[in-house]
Amino acid sequence: LKKAKKETNRLQPTKYISKDGWEIYVGKNNLQNNFLTFKLASGNDTWLHAKNIQGSHIIIKNKGSKQSLPLGTLIQAANLAAYFSKAKKDNKVLVDYTFKKYLKKPKNAKPGMVIYSQEKSLWIKVDPEEIRSMKKVSQK
Repeated sequence: LKKAKKETNRLQPTKYISKDGWEIYVGKNNLQNNFLTFKLASGNDTWLHAKNIQGSHIIIKNKGSKQSLPLGTLIQAANLAAYFSKAKKDNKVLVDYTFKKYLKKPKNAKPGMVIYSQEKSLWIKVDPEEIRSMKKVSQK
């Protein structure tokens, strides 16, 4: 039982709350990325990742069809995607985003590998202060 609990904790992504009150989840390794993207996320949740570079999967949980994603939340999530990538020291990082429903796991691929479509991209300047200002919710 202890081993199962430890395994579940290892898979738990980090949860942040955006300044607009939206939940943002960050996977910190390939197993968390896989769990976050294919178990925790729903089809209309927004998925983000630094383009063409190793990094965290980010999910913004959709609050329902009546609410559209605030630009501020999208920028905060893109900042997390840039910060938790191999490009975090670059001046600007290109971050792709799309709905989770447009992601597929390639056959026989390692955990965390995805193919995606219908994406949009935005350039983000990594802002560690912005990340520190976000509310981080402990996962237990």
